[in-house]
Amino acid sequence: MKIKKILITFFSAIAILFSTSVISLAKVVGDKIILGAAISLTGKYSSNGVHTQNGYNMAVDRINSMGGVKVGGKTYKFDIIYYDDESNPKRAAQLAERLISQDGVEFMLGPYSSGLTKAIAPVTEKYGVPMVEANGASRSLFTKGYKYLFAVLAPANLYLDVAIETAVQLNGGKGVRIAQAFEQDAFSQDVRLGILDAAERTGSEIVIDDKLPKELNDMAATLAKVKAVKPDVLVVSGHTKGALTAIRQIAEMKVDVPMLAMTHCDAAKLSKQHGKNSQYALCASQWHKTLTYKDDFFKDGMTYAADFEKEFGYDPPYQSAESSAALLVFKDAFERANSFDQKKVRDALAATNMQTFYGNIKFASGGQNVDKPMVLFQVMCDDAGKCENKVVAPLKWASAELIHPIPKWSER
Repeated sequence: MKIKKILITFFSAIAILFSTSVISLAKVVGDKIILGAAISLTGKYSSNGVHTQNGYNMAVDRINSMGGVKVGGKTYKFDIIYYDDESNPKRAAQLAERLISQDGVEFMLGPYSSGLTKAIAPVTEKYGVPMVEANGASRSLFTKGYKYLFAVLAPANLYLDVAIETAVQLNGGKGVRIAQAFEQDAFSQDVRLGILDAAERTGSEIVIDDKLPKELNDMAATLAKVKAVKPDVLVVSGHTKGALTAIRQIAEMKVDVPMLAMTHCDAAKLSKQHGKNSQYALCASQWHKTLTYKDDFFKDGMTYAADFEKEFGYDPPYQSAESSAALLVFKDAFERANSFDQKKVRDALAATNMQTFYGNIKFASGGQNVDKPMVLFQVMCDDAGKCENKVVAPLKWASAELIHPIPKWSER
C-alpha cells in the first residue's frame, strides 16, 4: 500500500512537472508564437465564423512571409490553435479554459460575435491572458473593467446611428419615423440602444420596436406593420440569417420603405443570394475595400480584397478584414513590448496607436477602438443585374451618391 502511494505521488509529480513545462513553453514553441482561438465553425454563426478564421489565417500567412515578429533580437512566426465553439457561449468559455489551462496558450484571438466574446472575456481576464478580438462589438464588453480585452472594431451602439443621422440630414434636419426589429442577442440589443440614442438626439420617433424570432426565419409580422405604418426608415439587425430573411420577405411582401438599413448584409452576400431584390439596402460596415487606410502588409483595402479573393474565392466581408487587423495589432504590440511577458504585452496593447488597411486603431481604457468610425454602403445593381456595394455615408466619405428614397416596388 505504501509503495502504491509513493508511485501515485511520484507519477503525479511527474505529471505536474510535465504540465508546467508545457505551459511555460506554450506561448513560444521554437520560433512559433502560439495564439488560441475558439471559432464558430458550426451552428448559427458558422458563416461568419469562417470569415473570421479566413481573416486570421490571411494575416498569419502575410506576417510570417514578410519577416514575422521580431522580439529580443529573434524572429518568430505566428501559429493558431483553433477549436469549434459550435456558436455556443458555454462551449466557448469551456474552450477558452482548455486553451489556457491545457494547451498553455498565453495570448488569445477573439471568437465571432459579442455573445461568445462575453463568454470568453471573464476567462481570459481571470488568467491575465491578453485577447485581441475583432468581432465582439457589444458596448457592455467595454464597461466591465476588463484590462486584458482589446477590440479593433467600433462598438455596436455606433453601427447604425449613421443611418439615422443621414436620414435626418436628407429630411432637412427634421426628425424621422423609425421602424426597427432586432435579434435578442447582446450585439443586436446594443445596436438597438444606439438607434434609441440617435432617435432622441435627432428628434426622431420610434414607431415600431419589434423582436426578431429566435431562429431568425420570419419577420412577416413586423413587415405587415411597416406596410400599415409607413415609416421613413426600417432598421434590422439579426446577423447574416436575419439580413437574408429581411430581403427575402420584403421582396415577397412588396414592402415599400424609403430607407432600409441593416447589419451583416455584406457577410450575407445579399446580391448573390437575392439578386436585384437586395438593391438599395444600406449596410452598416466596419470596413469597405474602397476606403483609403494603408499599412505595410496589405497596402490598402483594394489590394487586401484582391489578395483575399485570390486565396479564398470570394470578396472579403468586414468580418475578415477586422480579423486580419487583429494580427497586425498583436505583431505591433509584441515588438513594442520586446517581450512575451503577458503584462508587458498587455501594456503595449493599451498604448496602441496605429493605422492598418482596415482603419485607425487606438484603444480607450475599456478596450474599445475609439479611432475608427462606421460607414454605410448601398447595394447598387445595373440593368443586367450585376450588383456592387458602394460607400454612400457618411456623405463626406461617399464614393457614390446615395439613392434615396428607395423606389417603390411598383416602379422597379
